[in-house]
Amino acid sequence: MQARQLDRQLYFNEQSFTTKNFVIPYINELMPITSDTKVAEIGCGEGGNLKPFLDMGCSVVGIDLSDVKISNAAKFFQDHPLKDNLRLMCKDIYKVDEDANLKFDLIVMRDTLEHIPNQDKFLEHLKKYLKPDGKVFFAFPPWRMPFGGHQQICRSKFLSLLPYYHILPDFLYLGILKLFGESQGIIDALVDVKNTRISIQRFKRIVREKNYNVDKETLYLINPNYEIKFKLKTRKLPGLISIPYLRDFYTTVIYSLVSLKK
Repeated sequence: MQARQLDRQLYFNEQSFTTKNFVIPYINELMPITSDTKVAEIGCGEGGNLKPFLDMGCSVVGIDLSDVKISNAAKFFQDHPLKDNLRLMCKDIYKVDEDANLKFDLIVMRDTLEHIPNQDKFLEHLKKYLKPDGKVFFAFPPWRMPFGGHQQICRSKFLSLLPYYHILPDFLYLGILKLFGESQGIIDALVDVKNTRISIQRFKRIVREKNYNVDKETLYLINPNYEIKFKLKTRKLPGLISIPYLRDFYTTVIYSLVSLKK
């Protein structure tokens, strides 16, 4: 297991760095973010992605199923000068009240969509929380990329650094995890990711079928987050090798900004 999986403050700082330096500039090109922008993150964890928005004076809401992560977020933000602009909710998004205070200009889904079952249903439900001119920012690793199985959470250092084995048939994948002594909790978490996996093509199909416009989309050979994690320079996927289906194996993240069709 990598250090950032255990050190939640480190993970929070890495999220904040990438959102400030890459995600917000990416969104700003089409949707200028100001202190009047209402922002929500679904699957916010400890809230690292929300901090740069809060720093800008935005009204922000973080929603997550984990009470532990929401509690950590409350601690991380307890001394923030604009903490009154932050609302943290330990809720299932399907059970959140649809009141007037939960309509957003921007919904952020960074490294979350690949964990959500039935993404078709989720993208339909998401419309209830989006203002008519609002946008949703998605960032996720395609399932077949080298570490699309989130195997970095493995206790075994070897397995945490081993690429691609998550795409093996279930019985082989489970066999490897058990052979290296992974706990049942970690195995269950990895199996959940395998069950909710999403590819670039499937994502694009769902977006189209649920009547969203793709306002902007970028595939990355080197994930922008790798600058802070591994000191690697961000690289977009060259058009020459952006081959449908094959690109899932070497695209480390897709950024997509979508809006509702009029």
